[in-house]
Amino acid sequence: MKTNYEVRYAAHPDDARHYDTARLRRDFLIETLFVADEVNMVYSMYDRMVVGGAMPVGEELLLEAIDPLKAPYFTTRREVGIYNVGGPGVVCVGTERYELGFKEALYVGRGDRQVCFASLDPAQPAKFYFNSTTAHQAYPCRKVTKAEAVVAHMGSLEMSNERTINKMLVNQVLPTCQLQMGMTELMPGSVWNTMPAHTHMRRMEAYFYFDLPADQAVCHFMGEPQETRHLWMCADQAVLSPEWSIHSAAATHNYTFIWGMGGENLDYGDQDFFDIRDLK
Repeated sequence: MKTNYEVRYAAHPDDARHYDTARLRRDFLIETLFVADEVNMVYSMYDRMVVGGAMPVGEELLLEAIDPLKAPYFTTRREVGIYNVGGPGVVCVGTERYELGFKEALYVGRGDRQVCFASLDPAQPAKFYFNSTTAHQAYPCRKVTKAEAVVAHMGSLEMSNERTINKMLVNQVLPTCQLQMGMTELMPGSVWNTMPAHTHMRRMEAYFYFDLPADQAVCHFMGEPQETRHLWMCADQAVLSPEWSIHSAAATHNYTFIWGMGGENLDYGDQDFFDIRDLK
């Protein structure tokens, strides 16, 4: 197996508004998450969230404690939210074993034990997408399916944004320290998400896009409401969203995305909305 990681530093909005396309992509876009028998991750200075992916094919993969953590185990001082977006797989946390099907999630609380990833069928490998934030307390691990989610149906086909929000690893479902994760599924014919756009100054966020045909793309919008920028993204890519940035997208096809948040509170409704006509 191989573990790859990089560190991404935080940007001031006054600086980010002057970035060109290459700099925006280098600082905010996470292009490569899934490579056979590799764990790939980004250690972000936005609330020190780690965003990563693991794709076990021919071997079991260990979630290693990368050097920036300065810890014996990845979860020594961290909690982790994991989604399987591929074939059936298994996550082992210490002596506990959790089978995850497509679009099923697992919360892993802090503690000194190994976390490992495996596929049940190498011909249909699992793809584990994960977010991790620092944790002040140890909470129990728990598998969460869509059937257990807090579900909200929003938008309409007429507005091109009919979608189902599945709040899965959130405090209404299970206790966490600061990590909140969920999955939003857009209906056929709908392409817009998170509109009207918003920011939340007490939390950062990461968006991961999937369920998108290989020949289609997502246009992710970021930046201050009056200084927006865009990033074109493919399936199985993620983007970091600073606390000062909006996070919204439109695509050339309907899709699914996983949102993960870390920061000062666990209030899903802590959002400052902006009128669509005021965006620039």
